[in-house]
Amino acid sequence: MSLAASSLSSLRRQLTSGKISARDIVEDVIAQISSRDGDIGAFLSHNGEAALAAAEKADLSLPLGGLPIGIKDNINVEGHPCTCASKFLKDSYTSPYDATAITKLKAAGAIPFGKTNLDEFAMGSSTENSGLQTTQNPAAPGHIPGGSSGGSAAAVAARLIPAALGSDTGGSIRQPASHCGVVGLKPSYGRISRYGLVAFGSSLDQIGPLTHTVEDSALLLNALAGGDPRDSTSLNDPVPDYTEGLDSGVSGMKLGLPKEYFADGLCPKIRERIESTAKKLESQGAEIVEISLPHTEYAVATYYIIAPAEASSNLSRFDGVRYGNRTENPEDMLALYTDSREAGFGSEVKRRIILGTYVLSSGYYDAYYLRAQKVRTLIRRDFQEAFEKVDAILTPVAPETAPKMGSASGDPLKHYLADIYTISANLAGNCGISVPLEPIDGLPVGLQILGPHLGEKKILRCARAVEAG
Repeated sequence: MSLAASSLSSLRRQLTSGKISARDIVEDVIAQISSRDGDIGAFLSHNGEAALAAAEKADLSLPLGGLPIGIKDNINVEGHPCTCASKFLKDSYTSPYDATAITKLKAAGAIPFGKTNLDEFAMGSSTENSGLQTTQNPAAPGHIPGGSSGGSAAAVAARLIPAALGSDTGGSIRQPASHCGVVGLKPSYGRISRYGLVAFGSSLDQIGPLTHTVEDSALLLNALAGGDPRDSTSLNDPVPDYTEGLDSGVSGMKLGLPKEYFADGLCPKIRERIESTAKKLESQGAEIVEISLPHTEYAVATYYIIAPAEASSNLSRFDGVRYGNRTENPEDMLALYTDSREAGFGSEVKRRIILGTYVLSSGYYDAYYLRAQKVRTLIRRDFQEAFEKVDAILTPVAPETAPKMGSASGDPLKHYLADIYTISANLAGNCGISVPLEPIDGLPVGLQILGPHLGEKKILRCARAVEAG
């Protein structure tokens, strides 16, 4: 097995024992990308020479010393492009600073390596909305890798790199993790600083890891978590050691199965996989409890009002004036704005900006945006009441395995409805993780484990029990 295919924990052991060097790992990552990423399209850019130079200086005494980590291309890394997979920023923007998540990775000794593909500005759930290239699902060629962190999930699943960072606004870490057969963790809102993450939905976005193992997710969360004065929404709560107690099992835990998540529309085989896994956990000492999250049916509509509204505001800065590509020879200032945005943004981004602007406009704000915020409160209360009864919640990640590429082309509503099981956690600010189960007809499938706000230790412990079988 190549070094790029190894887990972070395995590489750490080999590094500290002197069996390999950080340069060996980076050289293997470069070789794997060079020989195989042409067929996958996971990476948009990478600087092998800079990574090799960092490997030579790696401090192996640090928790992530010498380990290369792929970075979703909506997270700023100083000196590297940050395109958000958009024509608007292609070849026109190089980041002058590090996101806090990158600063923390570097402080832990990791080597940020390359920028991975995504749905443009993280708006999508297939990575087919990238304005720059197509990404294949390495576990199922011809099928989508999921999105919007499809490039990060594909890079890990294809064994091009040991781990990667993604961002999750409505399932964009967990869903591609499920479709590609890797582990994807969405931390609680505020657990990781969003400073330096190009904003999509500011009240929903969260950075998180995609890894080979649950232990690797815990290792990365240890490095990334913590407050940040540059992000007023980040939390200064103490950061525990997420690897501690990881193998303590589920005995004594109460795990909920929400009846609303197992209704019509869910693939019967996915339901069977989850129910079978729940029985295994029950045999290991967990108590399985049926629960209700009664406002689940309103989650999609609520999310697709709030998220586009925030996107409409956040993307107003991309106007062809301050940075990014601009139209040539506009007739006037208005044409500069409109023509630059028309040429720079793809159809899905335009769709969401228009929708968001509409629901925020005079006469519609109360009818749509304000009402959606009230329903969001009800969804949050559903979870609060549920977590008074259970430690964690077991659900599907997606209603089906990875669809074939192009199968939902021209039907954005189909993509939106596929987010039904993941978006509630973002609306409530809770944590969630996707852990691989046995594939279905050769296609990967994940189990979603949801926890209360700052309940990462619980869901990691449960995910580790699932992973261990």
